[in-house]
Amino acid sequence: MKAIKSDFRNFLFLCWKHLSLPEPTPIQYDIASFMQSAPKRSVIQAFRGVGKSWICSAFVCWKLLNNPNLKFLVVSASKNRADDFSTFTKRLINEMEILVHLSPRDNQRGSNVSFDVAPAKAAHAPSVKSVGITGQLTGSRADFIISDDCESLNNSLTQSMRDKLSDNVKEFEAVLSPNGKIMFLGTPQSEMSIYNELGLRGYETMIWTARKPKVVQIKKYSGNLAPFVVNNKAKEGEPIDPIRFNKIDLEEREASYGRSGFSLQFMLDTTLSDKDRYPLKLSDFVVMDINNNIAPVTVAWAGSSEYACEDLPSVGFTGDKFYKPMFTSEDFTDYTGSVMSLDPSGRGKDELGIAIVKQLGGNLYVQKCTGISGGYNEDNLQLIAREARNAQVNKIIVERNFGDGMFTQLLKPVVNKYYPVSIEEVNHSKQKELRIIDTLEPVLNQHKLIVSPQVIREDFDTKDANYQLFHQLTRITKDRGSLRNDDRLDALAIAVAYWIETMAVDTDRQLQDHRDRLVKTDLDRFMSSALGTRPKEDNWIT
Repeated sequence: MKAIKSDFRNFLFLCWKHLSLPEPTPIQYDIASFMQSAPKRSVIQAFRGVGKSWICSAFVCWKLLNNPNLKFLVVSASKNRADDFSTFTKRLINEMEILVHLSPRDNQRGSNVSFDVAPAKAAHAPSVKSVGITGQLTGSRADFIISDDCESLNNSLTQSMRDKLSDNVKEFEAVLSPNGKIMFLGTPQSEMSIYNELGLRGYETMIWTARKPKVVQIKKYSGNLAPFVVNNKAKEGEPIDPIRFNKIDLEEREASYGRSGFSLQFMLDTTLSDKDRYPLKLSDFVVMDINNNIAPVTVAWAGSSEYACEDLPSVGFTGDKFYKPMFTSEDFTDYTGSVMSLDPSGRGKDELGIAIVKQLGGNLYVQKCTGISGGYNEDNLQLIAREARNAQVNKIIVERNFGDGMFTQLLKPVVNKYYPVSIEEVNHSKQKELRIIDTLEPVLNQHKLIVSPQVIREDFDTKDANYQLFHQLTRITKDRGSLRNDDRLDALAIAVAYWIETMAVDTDRQLQDHRDRLVKTDLDRFMSSALGTRPKEDNWIT
């Protein structure tokens, strides 16, 4: 018993044996060792599947075995996730022979989400309590706060969400008892993870990666990489925990997650210091309402704070926001043209990407950009035709790479029935990521791409972030396979590429030409009134 109480790793061995699990792996023992000696403020970042939550539940039991009067508060992204932690902890107490004396008595709190241990003295706070990060923290008291995966994709997708999460985490300090401890367990869910901020607040971070990083990569971790990983005998790129995650297993996971997802979830790499790696920014867009028929002749972008669209959700990185125009001319005129671009897909997980982009005076107006599932079924073909009719497009552009033109042949009769318009196919042989970036980056850098707030809101309503246009846009890199899904972004790039040749139009000259035409029209009307003749039809504005 003395050996068990003095070293958490011994207790972890017994716990795993009780659960009929293999002996803890070396990396699990190392995490357990850090938990036992962790400072008052600590962050444990470990790759997905290493078992950090299970280890921590065993750690709570071990601490209560040593001191039954301790109070633990478990906080997770959702109430259900936190409840799972406390329920598992209580089961260990009730089922392990060495812990059964801690089971709550009849006159004590005994629910799965808030319970006492038998030897604990009477207190307002239970021995173990679980809450969600957005739940009621006020009024709770704890000697030990465990934040188990408080950051999730759903609560850290936008900058405003991350700010809110950061404020909620600060509440821990008001709940903590004197000389108490706070321990974060988690895996970063975004490149701008809240875990990156905790180091600035005095937290000591320890990181365990799935593979041994290369020497040139180690500096990315700012000295927070666990010595177990740094000094591991594995070669660069080899698994750190080969007993549970061998080389083939990690390669399969990397193929499933994608390079960027694997780098985040398994290598805990959140560094994004190289701006060229993610070249497309939300701040380069111009956000304004888009009319179906006309648009201002000139639009001027501004990146100052007073023009920031604070009410629009931003899925970009920290500080990347949408901006309204600083100036729009009072002169409106018809669009030069309107095209719909399609990135066809099969019946799998990919979407059929649709983008409608109109052009005027060197500016491109993104009236719609979305995706639909189901591939090339009849309902989708009819939907495309109706969207083309509603937007009054002049041409539909289809990527021919899919099915060697089969999609176009299926689409033509449906379009001819609903809205006869020409359909053009385009072929692409260049690597997709390079083509998309090379097409969109110069247009965005010149602030020639205008998007409506409705497109932004509808895109954000897409539940899976991987299918969102603006998530794809801000996460694409020049690496092959950098995105899990790119259908909406590819459709946008196809439409923009169509208009690229017209982007050299000088907007000032366009405005002057427009005004000259108006003056000429007025003069013709005056002359027709004075001379009693009808002006030429070409001079009348329809």
